[in-house]
Amino acid sequence: MSTLGTTVRDLQRSLFERPDDLMLDIGAGGELLLARLRAAISLLLFLLPLLNWLTDGTLQETLAGLTGMILANVLAQAWLALAKHRRRYRWLPFVTSASDLGMVTLVLVLLLRIEPAAALNSMVVFAIYLLVIVASALRNDGRVTLFTGALALLLYGGLALWTLLALPPDAVLFAPDYGTVTVSSQAQRIVLLVATTLITAVIVYRMQRLVAMSGIDGLTGLPNRSHLIHRVPQLLDEARDEGTPLTLALIDLDHFKRINDDLGHLAGDRALRHAVQCLRPAAGPGEMMIRIGGEQFVLLLRHPMGTAWERVEALRRRLADTPFVPEAGEAHRSMTFSAGLASFPQDGADVSSLMRQADLRLRAAKRLGRNRTVARDEPA
Repeated sequence: MSTLGTTVRDLQRSLFERPDDLMLDIGAGGELLLARLRAAISLLLFLLPLLNWLTDGTLQETLAGLTGMILANVLAQAWLALAKHRRRYRWLPFVTSASDLGMVTLVLVLLLRIEPAAALNSMVVFAIYLLVIVASALRNDGRVTLFTGALALLLYGGLALWTLLALPPDAVLFAPDYGTVTVSSQAQRIVLLVATTLITAVIVYRMQRLVAMSGIDGLTGLPNRSHLIHRVPQLLDEARDEGTPLTLALIDLDHFKRINDDLGHLAGDRALRHAVQCLRPAAGPGEMMIRIGGEQFVLLLRHPMGTAWERVEALRRRLADTPFVPEAGEAHRSMTFSAGLASFPQDGADVSSLMRQADLRLRAAKRLGRNRTVARDEPA
C-alpha cells in the first residue's frame, strides 16, 4: 500500500510541477514534431469534406467541414512557424492544444446548426478530441495533458449538455445516418474523454521517468553525459540568440584515486556526494552542474570568463575548507579540485570545442600543481 501511495504521489508531483530543462527541451522537440504533423494532417483532412460530398452528404455538411479545414490549415502554419523557435514561447503548448480543440468544437457547432444528431453522434469528429489529448503526450509535460483533457471535457460536455437541455420535452434527436442521440451515449463519450486523459497522463509520467533514469547520474543525482550531449547545445543556442555570456568549467577532483585505494569504493562514493554538496549550490537559474564520469564534472555558468573564474575559485576554496569525513570517528580528509575554463563563443562555438579548450586548461592546472583554476592558455 505504501508503494502504491508513493507512486500516486510521484505521479501527482510529476504531472502538476513544471518539468526540468531536459524535459522541457524534449517537449519543445515534441511540439515541433506535432506542429509538422498538424500541418500535414490539416492538408490531409481536406479529403473529409470531399468524401462527404462524394458519398451523398449534404452541401451544408460539406461546407461546414470545408470551413473548418481552411481555418485549421491557417492556424497549423502559424503554430509551425512559432514552434520552430524552440522554447521561446512557453505558452505555445497550451495555446496550440486549445486551438486544436477549439477547431473541433467549431466544426461541431457548425454541424449542430445543420443537423444536431450529426454533431453529437459523429464518431469521426469526436475521435479528433481523443487524438488531440493523446498527442499532448509529445509535449512531455503533464500540465499540458491535464489542461487538454479538462478543456476537451468542458467544450464537448458543455456542447452536449446545452444541446440536450435546449430540447423540448419528449423531443428526440435523430438522423437516418447518425442514429438517435441519447443521454447514455453522450455520458459514455464523457467517460471516454476522462479515460483517455488519465491514460495519456500516465504515459507522460512514464516517459518522464525513463528520461530521468537515462539522463540522471544515480550516485550524485546530477545530470549525466547524455544531458551534456542533448541539452547543452540548446543552452549555447539560447546564449547566442540572447547575446548572453556562458562559461564552461571542467572540474576534476584532485588525487581522488587515493580515497578509493585507501578507504574503498563506498567511501569514494560518499566523497563524491560530499563534493557535489559543496559544488552544486553554485548553479543558479539557467545554469547546471553535470557529472560526465568518474570524478569529473562540468559546471555551466551564465557569466563572462572573469566572473566565472571568481565563482569557481570560491567553490575551490569552499571544498578545501570543508573536510570530508569518511566515517564517524575517522580522520578528516581534505578534498580539492583543479579546473579549466572555456568561454562561449570566444573559446568555441560548440560543446566539443569548449570541452577541448577547457580540458587543455585543466591539464595546465594539474601541471602547475593542482588545486587551482586556469582560465587562460599558458604562454608559448
